[in-house]
Amino acid sequence: MSSQELVTLNVGGKIFTTRFSTIKQFPASRLTRMIDGRDQEFKMVGGQIFVDRDGVLFSFILDFLRTHQLLLPTDFSDYHRLQREALFYELDPLIDLLNQEHLLQPRPAFLEVHFLSRNTQAFFRVFGSCSKTIEMLTGRITVFIEQPSAMTWSSNSFPPQMTLLPLPPQRPSYHDLVFQCGSDSTTDNQTGVRYVSIKPDDRKLANGTNVLGLLIDTLLMEGFHLVSARTLSSEDKTECYSFERIKRPEAFTMNKTLKPETTIISEQSQKKK
Repeated sequence: MSSQELVTLNVGGKIFTTRFSTIKQFPASRLTRMIDGRDQEFKMVGGQIFVDRDGVLFSFILDFLRTHQLLLPTDFSDYHRLQREALFYELDPLIDLLNQEHLLQPRPAFLEVHFLSRNTQAFFRVFGSCSKTIEMLTGRITVFIEQPSAMTWSSNSFPPQMTLLPLPPQRPSYHDLVFQCGSDSTTDNQTGVRYVSIKPDDRKLANGTNVLGLLIDTLLMEGFHLVSARTLSSEDKTECYSFERIKRPEAFTMNKTLKPETTIISEQSQKKK
């Protein structure tokens, strides 16, 4: 790549170097006129084009020009200032995406874990405001039920050989799942044990407290924060753990029907003329 293919911009004291083609992909934009020398407000100084605008916000604009996507940090709040910059540079596709501000802002996801320990069994119910989180947990959690295998030897001579049958958690609805672990007395007086495994941990745990700890660790690694822990009922002593996660906004992609070569004249540009 030759130096003639590159352009350096000094935007509010921040230096950006990129391709000419990246800046000029929208012919109707002010950036294209700036590069072509058709906008007298911008001058080449010391091999750089100086732009007296916000350099931090321009980094998001340049990222959009490179990827045709708008992906902002979780804690980003300067939507109106970024929209003002997009208007200044006359980038209509970016303005259209910023008009979807209600979609771009991060939204919290809530999740509750209900835990009940009774004798040698433990019961779990997980409620989530985001069904994708419940789907993620369903894919990671496996319940293994201990069952006697088919007997080929006399049951009087040998203890029954046990096998583990893997099952997914139950899904009463899109927003919750239930499972249990521990020993389970059956009608034939044999004791079947339910184990729980949560990926990527490969352990099979039967103790409810251990499973609860592993589940909490999994949620923390997924970006959730423990908000509160309380007892729902003094009678059955069901424990409730509440979690919250700020959901990162997805990347919004420019409408594919809008080609960079297409001349787009914004309403603001028409008013200026």
